[in-house]
Formats: sequence, structure tokens, C-alpha cells
Amino acid sequence: MTCGGCSGAVSRALAKVEGMRDGCDVVKRELTMCAGITYDVSLEKQEVKVKVTGDVSYDEVLGKIKKTGKEVVSGKVVQA
Repeated sequence: MTCGGCSGAVSRALAKVEGMRDGCDVVKRELTMCAGITYDVSLEKQEVKVKVTGDVSYDEVLGKIKKTGKEVVSGKVVQA
């Protein structure tokens, strides 16, 4: 991600993950939480951190990010 438009595209894609509801606040490049999904898009660090406490799969989140056309360099699942 090299610009605010890129990070905004990722934020918008994550907002469309199954389980997100209408009326959820999506704040560009800042921590957002709704329906058990928390994510932080950092343009400065060139990374996205996603925390899911519901029934959303890793593959679903990864697929939404890839649909933006952004390269996913690495990803991992961490069990709490």
C-alpha cells in the first residue's frame, strides 16, 4: 500500500466481510470493531492486522484483501 487510497480500499474490502452489519462504523486507517471483527490498516507500516472472534475464516479475510489487487506477502493464524 503506497497511498491513502490503497489503505482505504483494504478497509472497504474488510467492511464487506460476511458478518459485518449495516451501520457498522468503518474509520479509514484506524481501529474498527463490529460483529467480532477488529482490523487496523497501517499505511505507514504497510500492513493490515485482523482479529476475528466470530465465525469468519482466514481464507475469507485473505480473499477480501486480495480482491483489492494488493499483494499479500504473508499471513498467519494465531489462536488465542
